[in-house]
Amino acid sequence: MQQVNIGMIGGGTVGSGVVHHLQHNGTLMASRLGVGLKLAKVAVKAFDEPRPYDIPRALMTTDWKEVVHDPAIQVIVELVGGTGLAKDMVVTALKLGKPVITANKALLSAHGEELFNAAKAGGTNLYYEASVAGGIPIIKAIREAFVGNRFTHLYGIVNGTCNYILSRMKQEGADFADVLADAQKQGYAETPPDLDIDGFDAKHKTGILASLAHGFWVDPKRIYVEGIRHISKLDMQFAEQLGYTIKLLGIVKRAEGKRPKAENGSRIQVSVYPALIPNAHVLASVNGVFNAVFVRGDVVGDTLFYGRGAGKDATASAVLSDLADAALDLVHGSHGRVPPFVPHERAGTVVPIGEVVSRYYVRLSVIDRPGVIAKIAAILGAAKIGIASIIQPEGHEGGSVPLTLMIHDAPNATMQKALAKIARLPVVKAPPVMIRVESFA
Repeated sequence: MQQVNIGMIGGGTVGSGVVHHLQHNGTLMASRLGVGLKLAKVAVKAFDEPRPYDIPRALMTTDWKEVVHDPAIQVIVELVGGTGLAKDMVVTALKLGKPVITANKALLSAHGEELFNAAKAGGTNLYYEASVAGGIPIIKAIREAFVGNRFTHLYGIVNGTCNYILSRMKQEGADFADVLADAQKQGYAETPPDLDIDGFDAKHKTGILASLAHGFWVDPKRIYVEGIRHISKLDMQFAEQLGYTIKLLGIVKRAEGKRPKAENGSRIQVSVYPALIPNAHVLASVNGVFNAVFVRGDVVGDTLFYGRGAGKDATASAVLSDLADAALDLVHGSHGRVPPFVPHERAGTVVPIGEVVSRYYVRLSVIDRPGVIAKIAAILGAAKIGIASIIQPEGHEGGSVPLTLMIHDAPNATMQKALAKIARLPVVKAPPVMIRVESFA
């Protein structure tokens, strides 16, 4: 049996998980692949840093260059994270002609095209299944299983921290701040939690999926991002009353409207924001730290991928999958069989959020007096925005009451302008809360 020697950079949570599971399931993998996988060296920050699983001292080094430049090591696994030193590590390995496996979504989002070009120039490959949705094989599905499909819709719950917080807010009727604090104590949320709760982690993952699905590399600066800080337990209650659940979604879908005559490529929406989704939809039942990706292809129809999106074991499973592909490609000389990314639609564009058409949930805090709804409806009517329903619950004491509106389809820019006018009304006592509504039509 041929053997492939592996070098790994990063021995933390995921890295030690890869070591542990390769030790336990390496023989099984070899029997299935017909290729042996040998972990030869692991570069770490420090020998005694805390990690979930032990790494044999004989495998460790603190110099990543010892791993990358070792002529006996054939495959490099990068699990360092970040976009600085990690980029140098990956590019160095690719220039040496060594295939690289990475779980680094931030690096791919920021420098994907450059890395893919480096892989091509080095005559090797870059594997990144672990970069999106942990153990869910969504990269392989889009690139290989669904290669005969045009993708019309893709919705992802791809950040476990946000999904955990929103799930508990709904189930317990709790405030955002209280659930976040508890999530940090339990290790489900980082300190500070900005990368997760402000949507940037989901942005990296959504951009990668959008690029693969539509054939042009999406500039991260073109992705509209909105986090979950403004979601309150009151919004959760009203959403439930209306038959919806609030989830943070990564959204990739073909934009509506006529395409300019000079524009030949796809026009797609690529966004991350909290949205109301119907309770009857399968994504509404994805709770806790779990992830899910809903994909609609013109041939296959609707499919759902569900599982753990992060952690030492789920991410390690995806890394092991990439290790298997890299080993087989090396042994059979087929590293280009499935290239990391093929730019097959360079004319594609990301539509600005202002042009995206949505339905909306709007919550206002208003003075309870006759004529208030008429003033609000007049502003919306002047903007040609229709109201689908209004809820003004009884029993609220004090100077203001919540007023909830469900709004028909309207462009985001038009809706934002109307809300700015509504916010200036003397009867409106707090900034309006607007959450988009997704119907999956």
